Amino acid sequence: MISDLWSLTGVVLIVIATVGVGMWGSKTSRTRDFSAARKPVREERNAAAISGEYLSAASFLGVAGLVLKDGVDALWYPIGFAAGYLALMLFVVAPMRRSGAFTMPDFVEARLNSLNLRSLCTVFVVIIGWLYLVPQLQAAGLTLSAIGGFRYHHLGIIVVAVIAYVSIMTGLLSAVTLVQAFQYWVKLFAITLPAFALLLVFVTGQQQQSLGEPVPPVFPRDTAVHIDTDVRLQVSEPVWLAQSDPGGEPGAVYLQPGTHLVEAGSELRFPAGAAVPVVSDAEPNNENWLLPQRDGVSGLLETYSILIATFLGTMGLPHVLGRFYANPSGEGARRTALYVLALLGAFYLFPTIFGLLSRLYTPRLLVTGHTDAAVLLLPHAMLGNWLGGVLAAVTAAGAFAALLSTSSGLVVSLAGVLSSRDGLWGRTMSFRAGAALSCVVPVLLALPLEDHDIAQSVGLAFAMAASTFCPVLVLGIWWRGLTDIGATCGMITGGVLVAAFALAGLAGPGTWWAELAGQPALVTVPIAFAVTYGVSRATRNRIPSGVARLMLRLHAPDRLGFVNMPPTEGSGPSGGRHQR
Repeated sequence: MISDLWSLTGVVLIVIATVGVGMWGSKTSRTRDFSAARKPVREERNAAAISGEYLSAASFLGVAGLVLKDGVDALWYPIGFAAGYLALMLFVVAPMRRSGAFTMPDFVEARLNSLNLRSLCTVFVVIIGWLYLVPQLQAAGLTLSAIGGFRYHHLGIIVVAVIAYVSIMTGLLSAVTLVQAFQYWVKLFAITLPAFALLLVFVTGQQQQSLGEPVPPVFPRDTAVHIDTDVRLQVSEPVWLAQSDPGGEPGAVYLQPGTHLVEAGSELRFPAGAAVPVVSDAEPNNENWLLPQRDGVSGLLETYSILIATFLGTMGLPHVLGRFYANPSGEGARRTALYVLALLGAFYLFPTIFGLLSRLYTPRLLVTGHTDAAVLLLPHAMLGNWLGGVLAAVTAAGAFAALLSTSSGLVVSLAGVLSSRDGLWGRTMSFRAGAALSCVVPVLLALPLEDHDIAQSVGLAFAMAASTFCPVLVLGIWWRGLTDIGATCGMITGGVLVAAFALAGLAGPGTWWAELAGQPALVTVPIAFAVTYGVSRATRNRIPSGVARLMLRLHAPDRLGFVNMPPTEGSGPSGGRHQR
């Protein structure tokens, strides 16, 4: 796309600053204790750390890209991402903290007295972590290609994976809580300052087209668009353009309304004021772009599916629940979740502004399909001077902080699981080998996914978490009738269904099954809940004998002191080793 020294400088500076904060924090024993959650952390700082790790590339880049392409319907993604912490606050974090369980495998072992179920949970923790890492690496490739001119699926993905691995292995990010809290404020600054500045430019400028007009977006100036991959374009109004085919022969092309296939390597030159052809899955006209639920019943079902996946999937992400263990009590964990909700809500206001402005100033992204680059390219497109370069550097630094913080946190979490006594497939490995495996597998999965939207890729990880861990957590905390067989059947059913839908989506569009594949939670989550409940009812004889005492511990107010009561026989195979 563009080669930009300003943006590359911003990326380098944020890496140096992050490493510097980590090295400074790791010099104090207090900060090292934070990283291992050995001592309590103030609710405000813990909330900032959780927000810093949670605000991934899907939040920083993907939301604006979806708004640019899909319009107001894309706003359900940030609503779901933030509202997931409302579900955590209401149903999970306080009982989970009182249980003394640090991870999901710890919880199911203590709650259901099953080592086999603990191992199954470990497998799903790794799968969900890998699925969540893939879009972070997608964003890495996109970011470095946008600001450095590199080819998407080569250098960027590998560079970020190497940086994450080296920083973890050398201990440069050992002060995890401090580093993640720092990176939240970096991301908030990197999205708010450019958003306010560009909005001011828009208000004081003379933009000739309104987003509410019943016409397609137009190019504000003469624009050359290079096509990197084969794309299928929708044309809603006739447009002349100059085209160079992959062989290099120039020529004039008149695109009539309809669908047109453009081969990789083509360069399309549009005159100022020309209507913008858009990729086949984008909304071509501005008026419809601003209307919600324009797809009727199918669009409504997709919206519900997005909300179910994001609202319920947050509690199943492997790097989220462990953070609340740093709170001193269940009430403190609930307050932290409330603070996180406020911090996320403040952040998600601003990617929407980038998406709206990009529809006017960077419409060429609708031609290439690389709409996730809107945040990175908008400052240059609107200003085109040194101030645009500075703002581009700020947004590039924020994007890199987003993908680096989430990637590093996930790699640490997955490496800890793989090197624990649970391991994967019943085997253990060193932490170094676990970290390497945690990086290599997502890299191999991310390389072929050039054309997938980042936020939608994250949605698959949320759907998997909502369909596997959410039923076990919610029923395990609030219903004493849950059994290990019911939890096992529910998790396997939910995971297999999500995987089946995802594989169906690879076959391409055209059937309802393939259309649902991108957002399967509407189907998979209710089925997983029903199977978990039904099988548990059928196996009531396997309810653990100490469940009443454990349920009292989970739900009694902290001031009553039940959290400190000694473990009882049958409360878990370890004899209460997760109790503090």
